[in-house]
Amino acid sequence: MLKNNTVYETEITDYTADGMGIAHADGCAVFIPNAIAGERVRISIVHAGKNKAIGKIEDILERSPHRIVRDCPWAKICGGCDFRHMDYAEELRLKAQRVRDALARLGGWDPGELPIAGAKRLTGYRNKAIFPMGMYKGKADAGFYRARTHDLIPADHCLLQNDAANAARQAVVDFVRENHVRVYDEGTNAGLLRHIFVRTADATGQVMVCLIANGDRLPKEQELCKLLRDRVPTLASVILCTNTRPGNAIMGEKFRTLWGADAIEDELCGLRFRLSPRSFYQVNHAQAEVLYEKARTFAGLTKSDTVLDLYCGTGTITLHLARDAGQAVGVELVDAAIADAKQNAVRNGIDNARFFCADAGQAAQKLLDEGLRPDVVVVDPPRKGLAPDVVETIARMNPDRVVYVSCDPATLARDVARFRASGYAPQRAECVDLFPRCAHVESVVLMSRAGL
Repeated sequence: MLKNNTVYETEITDYTADGMGIAHADGCAVFIPNAIAGERVRISIVHAGKNKAIGKIEDILERSPHRIVRDCPWAKICGGCDFRHMDYAEELRLKAQRVRDALARLGGWDPGELPIAGAKRLTGYRNKAIFPMGMYKGKADAGFYRARTHDLIPADHCLLQNDAANAARQAVVDFVRENHVRVYDEGTNAGLLRHIFVRTADATGQVMVCLIANGDRLPKEQELCKLLRDRVPTLASVILCTNTRPGNAIMGEKFRTLWGADAIEDELCGLRFRLSPRSFYQVNHAQAEVLYEKARTFAGLTKSDTVLDLYCGTGTITLHLARDAGQAVGVELVDAAIADAKQNAVRNGIDNARFFCADAGQAAQKLLDEGLRPDVVVVDPPRKGLAPDVVETIARMNPDRVVYVSCDPATLARDVARFRASGYAPQRAECVDLFPRCAHVESVVLMSRAGL
């Protein structure tokens, strides 16, 4: 059995789902951050368990040609990025391989070598930033958390965020320090400002700053708004979100506009969308268009087809598909998102789409009871994937095709296996990298009813 602080010489053979390197020592798997497959390394054991351990690199004996110099001073300790130590080619390779391995091992289907659409921009691509606030070296600050902790890392100019987000963060930090505003402490549920949430619309340039607070008011609210307007030229909205619940939940239920509009607008796939603080919206605008276009291609809709989009959010995929279909139906559990989706349909002059608020399983059953037989069902669920009853209900609807958009290869593969057991065979899969330098990857799988 491995022991803490023991040093071993070993080789990095593979990657975990979150991008850590995998090695073996004394027959035990060791997971190692900042590692690259193929490297020979000397490691020390940080935490030894019965069947696995966590290690750290003490020395690289044989360096991978994919290793690069990190371009961020916080990269080794911040929990935001996973791959700033390797080149983008290796990052894309491991992401595509991760999806393929999951589909083969858990889904029972090997799609072969998977194509992956890499991003053109590796920095400044995120249109949403959430900066937790806290204390760092005795001063109020905002940034991100150290990996697997809630220890604050200032990261005063995050390379993943755009200039507006970084500027808004610094403006709020300066205001808090100058006016002695207390930042939130999770342990005591004391303090006022919890998070800085910045959303940017790539196509229109509009910026929203939402301040999450442990209270209903901020000191000198209009002075803060003026400072933000001075620092962020395209600012369109400043909103206060009240969250007084203990713990680390980010958003509360109460919102008040301090300055500007209640929402901002963006354009995606040629359509215009209203974005409120609660709206789900992909964080990488350019790559989201690539992802949705792949889903549209996989769907293969005609004007005589009905398409059902479960987990539709604010209607981005539904409305994109509605232009090809005879009828489109979007379902989402969050009522505010459905309200936005209905407005987005009107805003874009799309009259063949309808939306309603319900749990995906209940909605699918309701439509089945109504006699709706969609030709294509599209699902884009959260990371936990689909509940078994949703898969069963979709299968009972008997669509010709199912298009599954996923942000988690493991739950995607699990659900592909469930669809296979229900008579739907996977036909095609592709990956899209919406999160350069981070471990997450999006993928799309097309499944068709047996016999088609």
